[in-house]
Amino acid sequence: MSFASRGLVVLALVALTGTASAQAPAQPPKPPDPAAERAEYIRSHYSKFEYRIPMRDGAHLFTSVYVPNDATAAKRYPILLSRTPYTVAPYGADRYKNALGPNAAYEKEGFIFAFQDVRGQHMSEGEFVNMRPQLGSKPGAKDIDESTDTYDTIDWMVKNVPGNNNRVGIWGISYPGFYTSVGAIDSHPALKAVSPQAPIADWFWDDMHRHGAFNLVLAFDFFSSFGKARPQPTANEAWEPFEHGTPDGYQFFLELGPLSNADSRYFKGGIAFWKDVIAHPNYDDFWKARNVLPHLRNIKAAVLTVGGWYDTEDFYGPLHTYSAIEKQNPGITNMLMIGPWSHGGWQRTDGSSLGDADFGFATSNTYLELSLAFFKYHLKGGDKPDLPEAMVFETGTNRWRRFDSWPPKNVREARLYFQPKESLTFTAPAGSGASLFDEFISDPARPVPYTAEITAGWTKKYMTEDQRFASRRPDVLVYTSEPLDKDLTLAGPLEANLWVSTTGTDADWVVKLVDVNPGKLPGWSKADEEAGKPNRGGQQTLVRGEPFRGRFRDSYSEPKPFKPGEPTLVHFVINDVFHTFQRGHRVMIQVQSSWFPYIDRNPQTFVPNIFEAKESDFIRATHRVYRSPSNASFVKVNVLPSADE
Repeated sequence: MSFASRGLVVLALVALTGTASAQAPAQPPKPPDPAAERAEYIRSHYSKFEYRIPMRDGAHLFTSVYVPNDATAAKRYPILLSRTPYTVAPYGADRYKNALGPNAAYEKEGFIFAFQDVRGQHMSEGEFVNMRPQLGSKPGAKDIDESTDTYDTIDWMVKNVPGNNNRVGIWGISYPGFYTSVGAIDSHPALKAVSPQAPIADWFWDDMHRHGAFNLVLAFDFFSSFGKARPQPTANEAWEPFEHGTPDGYQFFLELGPLSNADSRYFKGGIAFWKDVIAHPNYDDFWKARNVLPHLRNIKAAVLTVGGWYDTEDFYGPLHTYSAIEKQNPGITNMLMIGPWSHGGWQRTDGSSLGDADFGFATSNTYLELSLAFFKYHLKGGDKPDLPEAMVFETGTNRWRRFDSWPPKNVREARLYFQPKESLTFTAPAGSGASLFDEFISDPARPVPYTAEITAGWTKKYMTEDQRFASRRPDVLVYTSEPLDKDLTLAGPLEANLWVSTTGTDADWVVKLVDVNPGKLPGWSKADEEAGKPNRGGQQTLVRGEPFRGRFRDSYSEPKPFKPGEPTLVHFVINDVFHTFQRGHRVMIQVQSSWFPYIDRNPQTFVPNIFEAKESDFIRATHRVYRSPSNASFVKVNVLPSADE
């Protein structure tokens, strides 16, 4: 083409576009996508390998290992192991996880990340046993449990995974938290740091029951999928949740009727562990064998146990795991961190709020920074982490506190007594007469809901939910203090001591500790209202709630009925709190006999096995809570003195 011809082309383009130098409008830059950037970093900085690691009995456990690309004999990395029953997916050496550690900082710091399907799950060989009982002695190669599988896995990896520095850490949340705890028993010499997070400790108490009352919605929804048999190794990565056919879980479980209908209508005999639960309604040898706490011995690794004040699934676990390790392994590094989190919320959320509670800042960052420092110190020789024995978040004032033990040593005992006219005081009741009780009708056909939220699944928000929806019901007793003239901080476990009677022969008792805001909150303005911020004046925020199945008042192994009309003492421990009721707030205790469908309905007729109760066993009953000098009902608390006391 000649120069003149090229000029004609340029002139034509100018005519079409209006200018020879005009360009298309600049496109706005794409917003950053942290998840995509994280996945890209992992794919470009790590190489994935899949192994079938042999155990001492000949079974092989499927393990995915991600090794930093620059790992060499001269530059070695520690191994960070997670063992899970939920799948190490995705499967295939060319398919990568989008996250390897609790956050992206772990991947940039550099570890060899290992993920293992536990025995009998997904791609691993062998038989899966829920909360496999820990063996007392293991004389032969066939004597295996989860601690031996962990030991054998670590032993194989430090000898066979290239580029490792012969130092191993383990971590996991919930069920993987249990595998972390048992993996520390009889620690392998290379195991230097473990972090059980929301670990299951005793499955009668964690997840399945609360003082013998069955955790209906969680157990039903979980085992409808997780409980399905897996006869052969499979690379199936799908989790198929149960389809309720309605968004209203309260109505679904009410229409289910007696628990015996669950299997006949839905499970059809296909969920083995559901049948185990039905066959073992009491704390018998089946459940006692699934209590790992007595076995947490001979631990040589440093331990950081993590939990959340609002973990409705596994909060018993972290409290008692920390305590058992502390008592049974003197001299080791053993620390506890508890924040204002739901189940796994320290990793899955920023921890700035939950339900009707706002914590003021992203509390999960504290966990992410300190847990990484913990592993860096013990696995890589980094700086010593700034971690006390107990790093705990004080709700109500929304601040972190540091203690050299948990509970704190300087607490003093006090009692919150139920009084006439729905009042609550620190002084014992006085007076006499037949009216020294409060009563209500408990109707299994209209149980008190555990949440005002309409949901078919398992809500976490109820743990901080405004309780006004419950306190206004006639089947909920309410006792409230006068406005406080100074801050009141409670730290440690609570104890409910209720004198009760019923016209039935069985009953549940639910005790809730509630923080009541003043009607007008300091600082609330018209601008807040116009900005759409919730006005929390008068809000009744749940601090802690705990149900108790009355048949177990003397023994969790040998239940017995109530004698109709006879005043009877019901005493039980309620999981720890660390909460400050601020000046001007009120302390409230609510008492009720149902919390549905979190807890299954008590028929209120004593039957040997509630799972086998018939429709005709469910009756209305009148319950009384006594508050006389001789039969005083109260909640025992531990008060932490302020700095000026």
